[in-house]
Amino acid sequence: MYDRGVSDPTVRPPRSPRAETREVAELRLLRAQHPELATAIDLHLDLSELYRRVQSRVTVPWLDITADSLARHDAEGRPLLAFEAIPIEMTDLRLLVRQTADVMRRHGALEDADYQRVQAAGRDMGLLTLVSQWYRRTAERHVAAVAGAAPSAPDDDAIVDQVLTLAMRPFLARCAEVAQQRADLSRWTHGYCPVCGGDPDFSVVTPAAERHLICSRCALQWKFPSLTCPYCLNEDRARVTSFATPDGRYRVYGCDVCHRYLKAYDARRATRPVMPMVDSVATLPLDAAAMQRGYV
Repeated sequence: MYDRGVSDPTVRPPRSPRAETREVAELRLLRAQHPELATAIDLHLDLSELYRRVQSRVTVPWLDITADSLARHDAEGRPLLAFEAIPIEMTDLRLLVRQTADVMRRHGALEDADYQRVQAAGRDMGLLTLVSQWYRRTAERHVAAVAGAAPSAPDDDAIVDQVLTLAMRPFLARCAEVAQQRADLSRWTHGYCPVCGGDPDFSVVTPAAERHLICSRCALQWKFPSLTCPYCLNEDRARVTSFATPDGRYRVYGCDVCHRYLKAYDARRATRPVMPMVDSVATLPLDAAAMQRGYV
């Protein structure tokens, strides 16, 4: 027998709990302050846990980022990241697709029929081809627009695209981290992501009063004129409507030409940096306010 004051060497001590990321801590704080947003917050907490399990295994990609390549890509309107350069591990991708669908269905964001379709896609041998088509489609549409070509007929599946956008985030975010550290993205003049070609779905007004767009697919940030619509490039300030929350922390920019809108986190009035996963949920009431004003 062992003395009560002596530990048993055959028994492993319990693991200390993993420290929460700041985003997770902020999501939990937001949930306590705004219980009406609990469903959306819980969905993002579950997604954050999925990403945490995979992110440490995503390898660092090799990207050809030079001043010359940036200038060439900007002139062509072609994003820097080729699909073949994304460090995808198929086992992790299949798991993320299926578990993302699980999370979305559990929180009421996916109907049963769509859930079954996504689960089948996650097991299908053609999953990589499906993801490749999803990834390239957006970039090709933007490149065609820069070249003045007529847009091709849409052939996307909004539900599958939404799941793939979430499931691919750990892989694309790693690529964005590398690009953000190595590239001078001030050369990029377009309203879509210079790395992956994704559209912005959030933005931040920096302490220097510059607006940086944030990619919906890889979370990269790049500078863009404050009152130019990134979707239709309308520069007429008289045709851009802006309104803010009472505390000034968040803003909405609505374009009166294409009738699309973009939310922003105003870091000039904040005590922390922008956190897209947190701030996109915190501003859900602004989505309703923008749509009531006719923006989409």
